[in-house]
Amino acid sequence: MKNKKKKKDEEKVEVTCSVARVTEIIASSPTSFEDAVAVGVARACKTLKNVTSAWVQDQKVDVTDGKISCFRVILKVTFVLHD
Repeated sequence: MKNKKKKKDEEKVEVTCSVARVTEIIASSPTSFEDAVAVGVARACKTLKNVTSAWVQDQKVDVTDGKISCFRVILKVTFVLHD
């Protein structure tokens, strides 16, 4: 494939990038894993600005008297840093 030369009058494309950080949040709920995730994301958004995503790194349950007493999740929450 041949490389095409750029014309001088073509617009320059400005490249922008962001810097993001990932933090770990551990959240729990007596109801479900889904609720634990919602609790964790809501709490992260109270403290962190520009939260863009979260993923579940791990899940576990606490068991009391043979029944699930608590659903726990470890979340990795991504937020974008301002300049």
